[in-house]
This record gives sequence, C-alpha cells and structure tokens, in this order.
Amino acid sequence: MTLPTLYEIRQDYLEALEALSDPELDLPAEAIADTLEGLEGQLQEKAVNVAAFLRHLETTAEAIKEAEARMAQRRRAIENRSAGLREYLKQSMLATGISRIESPWFELAIRKNPPAVEIDDEARLPDEFKREVTTIKVDRAALKAALKDHDIPGAHLATGTRLAIR
Repeated sequence: MTLPTLYEIRQDYLEALEALSDPELDLPAEAIADTLEGLEGQLQEKAVNVAAFLRHLETTAEAIKEAEARMAQRRRAIENRSAGLREYLKQSMLATGISRIESPWFELAIRKNPPAVEIDDEARLPDEFKREVTTIKVDRAALKAALKDHDIPGAHLATGTRLAIR
C-alpha cells in the first residue's frame, strides 16, 4: 500500500481539523482525537520517508562534489604535465637549433609570440594608462552586530526557519 503524497496528507489533516472544530458538529472528543491521530500518523510516516530521500539526495550531491574536486585536481595535474612537456620539447628544440619538425601527424615549429606588455615600474607610468577600479562590499558581520543594537536604514535582521534532520 502506498501512502498519499505529503501534500495530500497535509490537506486532509487541515480539512479534518477545520471540519472537526466546527462547533455545530456534535462529535465525541474521542472521535475527533482518533481522526486527527490517524492523519498525524500518516503525516509522520510520510515525513520520515521524505526525510530519508532528502538525505539520499544530499549524500549523492556531496559525492558528486567530491568527484568533481578529484576530477579538477586530476585535470590540473594533466594540464601541468602537458605544459611541462611542451616547455621541455621547446627548450630541446631551441638548444639544438631545430626550429621545425614535420611528421605525418603534426608539425612542430618554434614561433614568435605577439608583443606583450611588461610593466617595469607601475608608479612611473603616466596616468592616462591607469584606471581606477572600485569595489564596494557590505560587511555583513559588522552590519549584523550593529543591527542588534539599533535600526539602520536599508537593512534589518530577519529570522527564518529551517528543517533540521539529525
């Protein structure tokens, strides 16, 4: 037997609570308690099942996150090895004076890079080549501490709720 959805159980519970609290309905207190208890039991059972599935999803997400980190680490190692081999090959060709090697699969050639700017002393550069970059960030920790003492325009403290599963 499958349970109804949590939404359906919640709706049934709220409807029963509303109907049973009708003062014109003459039901014994025991009948009201039994009805709500039955619905509450279903709700609790379904909630436990949903929480178990939630934990499964969180565990899966964490495993994926760890796999991504391992893959990123492996990718960086492969990129570093590739760069090292590229530099090793380049230095070997430069040292021997060989600037071009052809094979059936590819061609190796020492080429000049386009000019790149190297700054020797930034302080001596004319202002026309400088830009001011300003980034403003809110210090949330300091703002929170200040809001505990007094009101500050543009911000307020808000307390929400969360579901704790232990």
